[in-house]
Amino acid sequence: MTASEQYRMERDSLGEILVPSTAYYGAQTQRAKENFQISGMRLPRSFIRAQGIIKASAAKTNMELGLLTKSIGEAIIEAAEEVIQGKWDSHFVVDVYQAGAGTSQNMNANEIIAHRASELLDGTLESHRVHPNDHVNMAQSTNDTFHTALHIAAIENMNKRLLPAISQLQQELQRKSVEFMPIMKSGRTHLHDAIPIRMGQEFSGYAETIQAALNQIEKAADSLYEIGLGGNAIGTKMDLHPNYIPKVIKEVSNRTNLAFREPANMFEFMQNMGAPIRTMMTLKELSIHLIKITSDLRLLASGPRTGLAEITLPSVQPGSTIMPGKVNPAILEMTHMVACQVIGYEAAIATAGIAGQLEINVMMPLIAHTLLESIELLANAVQTLVTKCISGIQANEVICKHWMEESLSLVTAISPIMGYDRAAQIGKEADDKDITIRDVLAQQGLLTPEIEKALDPNSMV
Repeated sequence: MTASEQYRMERDSLGEILVPSTAYYGAQTQRAKENFQISGMRLPRSFIRAQGIIKASAAKTNMELGLLTKSIGEAIIEAAEEVIQGKWDSHFVVDVYQAGAGTSQNMNANEIIAHRASELLDGTLESHRVHPNDHVNMAQSTNDTFHTALHIAAIENMNKRLLPAISQLQQELQRKSVEFMPIMKSGRTHLHDAIPIRMGQEFSGYAETIQAALNQIEKAADSLYEIGLGGNAIGTKMDLHPNYIPKVIKEVSNRTNLAFREPANMFEFMQNMGAPIRTMMTLKELSIHLIKITSDLRLLASGPRTGLAEITLPSVQPGSTIMPGKVNPAILEMTHMVACQVIGYEAAIATAGIAGQLEINVMMPLIAHTLLESIELLANAVQTLVTKCISGIQANEVICKHWMEESLSLVTAISPIMGYDRAAQIGKEADDKDITIRDVLAQQGLLTPEIEKALDPNSMV
């Protein structure tokens, strides 16, 4: 193939530009490809799939409304369905960090579908019978379709992967709570001795924490079902058939089996990224809780000879390149790292949300990449946390009993009998002599039946 055969000439409103001869995209995508060589990252498959759903739904709606001829409409639908299936993913080449609002990403989809539809009709993608703007983008704008594609991709990914993973984590923590309920151990506050607690009670707190986070995520994510197709450039529905919006939303719902709906106020939808911002805030909350829980489990499993060692974690890999036999809490550490990343991503989305001005937020590509990446990271991390760590945790009942009996906070149980100051003196003496509270009481002849009963851990929980 000669150099001239490797490229073809495409044209847009700025003039002519060379495009690789085998590329299904066109001039605007080529300009974006040359302008934005920033990260090498692309928006994910879930977003491209959502773009295909929107383009197919719009084409079918415009056909039914008599705005698109049957031949062109059907060719667009077939090409868009190939996009949905992932056939042309390699031709989506626009960097995540691109022109504001995602115009380049929208045109990337429009051009691929237009060229493929032209090929389906005429046997060549260079016939240009199907126009990316006039036909594929009919009754649409980047401003309503990009926003909508993010909502579709986000809620699909959450429903299919993230929400089930969080629910599984909650259930596994609850199962461990039941399993560990008979085991008594020392509580700890400020990382120092506290009164006894059942290990099952400790884990029940973890389970309820995750359930509460899940409830908040589901509540926030409900707003992702609002899609502003038909809002067009700024929400005015300019040049729009009066039946377009209900029909196109119904078609998107049919293709996804999800109950999407029109926003209560189209202008609010166009101006703001409220649903992604709210959703991301709840993912940040989940991440904060994951850090707390995994940090707790790392402390409880610390040792195995020089730490708390109250639980044992599944061994998943060697933990040191220099210390033979060492095993680290690798899954917990990975989860902590993912949670840190998501917390940072939330700051990026919040900052991008602030950047909205007048009728649009032009930071949509950044928000889309960050939210979808967060959903993917959390789904993978939480699922791994459950299967490779939580489900295999074992309790060390002997160690738990040992630390509980050593705890200086057992004096709390005798404080109502002896008074706070006297109990504090007994605790200090036990600490000074490095003996137990029970030993001090025995030495002083104070182990009466009443105090024996008070020191029974079962009476404290």
